[in-house]
Amino acid sequence: MACHRRHRLLLLVAVHRDLVAYAEILGRGTGQAAPDPAKLIVPMIERFMATDRGLARARRSVEQLSELQKKSSA
Repeated sequence: MACHRRHRLLLLVAVHRDLVAYAEILGRGTGQAAPDPAKLIVPMIERFMATDRGLARARRSVEQLSELQKKSSA
């Protein structure tokens, strides 16, 4: 079961405007009503983090360091 954390975001007016436009374009593309722009933020962040190569490298480095520390303390 996933744990949820509530966050409040302060968006620049231009970012909010672009997010609303993005939602409208998605709605037109699917032939449905535009989704709530706020509900697009989490999937967008998830996708960004999943495809960020720098983040993946940093995570691997941290995991390797953690494993080395465990082995040296055993």
